[in-house]
Amino acid sequence: MFQKSTLQLLRFPFSYFLMPVFWFSISQVPFINLPKSILVFFILHLLVYPSSNGYNSYMDRDSDSIGGLKKPMQPTKELFRVTIGMDIVAVLLSFKVSTLFASCIAVYIVFSRLYSYRGIRLKQYPIIGYLVVVLNQGALTFFMVYFGCASGLINETAVPWLAMITAALLIGGFYPVTQVYQHNQDARDGVTTISMVLGIRGTFIFTAVIYVMAFVTLFFYFQHQKHLIQFMVLQFFFIPVVFYFLKWMLQVWKDENQANHTQTMRMNWIASTCTNLAFITLLIIHLN
Repeated sequence: MFQKSTLQLLRFPFSYFLMPVFWFSISQVPFINLPKSILVFFILHLLVYPSSNGYNSYMDRDSDSIGGLKKPMQPTKELFRVTIGMDIVAVLLSFKVSTLFASCIAVYIVFSRLYSYRGIRLKQYPIIGYLVVVLNQGALTFFMVYFGCASGLINETAVPWLAMITAALLIGGFYPVTQVYQHNQDARDGVTTISMVLGIRGTFIFTAVIYVMAFVTLFFYFQHQKHLIQFMVLQFFFIPVVFYFLKWMLQVWKDENQANHTQTMRMNWIASTCTNLAFITLLIIHLN
């Protein structure tokens, strides 16, 4: 049995927040290979994402609230060994999907480690750290899910690049607001996040701008696909997200203490739930 701290710091529930990119990507795959899709889902959400979370916690040794955990335990050497094992299993299983998918998984793992590893620690640089997260969790994940879940061979150039950019923008808008309550903790750790550079109010403005850009690219993507009705369907699901975000932003404008862990997690759950449901609905439409 694993230690309680190891299971906690792998943060399996956090995979839920990253799940929208999977549903978005698979909903755009022309012909879906179901067995491979199940394996891709398992590799990403039950191996790669939790392993990345655990390794980050091992390096950071947070004592204050982090994403998904209000009171994180202290990591042990077991956590490090478990993350290495999960990475190896993830890469080996990925070859059952395809060599291309396995290569993408390996790239994801390498950059997630460079992001956290104390000797390099890309997360300490606001722009580089931000781009690593956006490109890894957004564009690269969309790319590898698209080709990993496809039935038959697909030319790599067939990727819907506007959709891939949208995935990057969705993560790019989501990520800074998850850092908004951690400024003091990150400063003590020698890390300068994009949210720290923007400031609390600037983070909210930046998030709003990036999300607008995401919806603009979504519009042009679905217009090009001649599926504007699907774009309109998505808007219905995002109404609660916009409503809560604006409500929270107004609260923060009056009292910056409202930019706290509890409010951030509530925003994450609402946004992730609505976005997951939105893209699952597109998948259902696509399958029918």
